[in-house]
Order: sequence, then C-alpha cells, then structure tokens
Amino acid sequence: MIQIGGIQKLTLIDYPGRLSATVFLLNCNFRCPFCYSSELVLPEKTKNQSCILEKDFFAFLEERKDLLEGVVICGGEPMMNKDLPDFVRKIKEMGYKVKVDTNGSFPEMLEFLIDEKIIDYVALDIKAPKEKYNILTGGKVNIKNIEKSISILKNKEIDYEFRTTVVPTLLKKEDILKISRWLFSFPSRKATRYYLQNFRPEKTLDPKLEKLKPYPLTYLLEIQRAVSPFFDICQIRE
Repeated sequence: MIQIGGIQKLTLIDYPGRLSATVFLLNCNFRCPFCYSSELVLPEKTKNQSCILEKDFFAFLEERKDLLEGVVICGGEPMMNKDLPDFVRKIKEMGYKVKVDTNGSFPEMLEFLIDEKIIDYVALDIKAPKEKYNILTGGKVNIKNIEKSISILKNKEIDYEFRTTVVPTLLKKEDILKISRWLFSFPSRKATRYYLQNFRPEKTLDPKLEKLKPYPLTYLLEIQRAVSPFFDICQIRE
C-alpha cells in the first residue's frame, strides 16, 4: 500500500506548464545530507508520521477535477513502492497528467511506467558527478542504475528533465561541468533539459548544512553559462 506523507494542494512550479497538486510518499533509499524532508526519509520519523489515506487523496482529486491539470508524485523516493503503478493508473483514469520525481536508482520501475504510458513527465535528480555520488547521497549507490535511468529518459517517449541541487561545500562549478559532460555522453534522440537548483538551508538531514548560505545567483549564472552548451535547455531554479 502507498504511504502518503503529505499533499500540497496547489503548485504552479512543480509541473512545468500545469496547475498541479503534489503528493509526498514516505521512505527513501538515499540519505542525502542536504535533503530537507527528513520526515519522509528517516525511518525513526516516518514510523510516527500521520499518513493520509489513499481514499481521502483520491476524494481530494475528484473534488479538484475542474481546477487541477496534473499530479506530481515525489517523496522520499516514489519508485521504491511496488504499488506505484496501480496508484498512478488510478490518477490517470481520473484524467490527470502525472509527473514523477525520482533519484534514478530504480530504472526497471521507471521503464515500466513509461512503457505502460501511465506517466507523462519525469524529473531525475542527478546528485553529483560519478566519483562524488556516495558523498551526496549518504551511502553506496549503484551508478549503473543511475546511468540506465539517464539513458531511458534520453531515448524513450517521455517528457523529462535532469536537475541538480548545487550545495555549497559539496558541489562547485567543476562538479557541475563533470555532470554535464557525463549527461552529454549518453546518446539521445531528443532534446535534453537541465536545471540548476539552489540549495535551501532548511531542516537538512545533516544539521550542519543548515548554517550554509546558498550560492549567490551570480555564481549560478556563471555555472549556467559554462554548462549550457551541453544541453538544449539549461536554466536556474531559485
């Protein structure tokens, strides 16, 4: 059963071009030190989380049919839920477009959802260049799974974006250049979109990071100029 940790009833930014609601699912296989959703990630917190019942979530969607166009599914890590396909199908049957945010570590689930044509947009978080992945995710990561997910998005019939949160002290311009070259190295038959996201020092998994100041916009613009040649679209999200 899907465990719903929260709902944002209206978002204008989480699904590009669509008025949407965001649903937050519990649990994640990563422990990114800069994550600001510890209540969705850490077992000692998720076990005490008051979950929203699926029937109440779908009742909410039924009420909002005339207002909302899409639903964003994030977490946590949605793809680790074996019941995700049934959950998504129910949303699609109600007439909504579906966007999923993922860390890319479950390529088989990603490919299944795309091939079944039950999701419409994917945002894949690229945490770091390959050699830093374990640092930025707080544990050992199978990079081959991340690379398989990258390749799936660049070659399947699905709208998508890559994005990286630029965390001071952990990532700098040279790291984003390495990520960009890495993404560029995968053959693609469609446009590539990459977004740089500024770090938010809010209730991070590693409390020390709450004291960090985000990079100034001027530095992000410098990075954007350096990596834009690798992508069809490269933008900054504050």
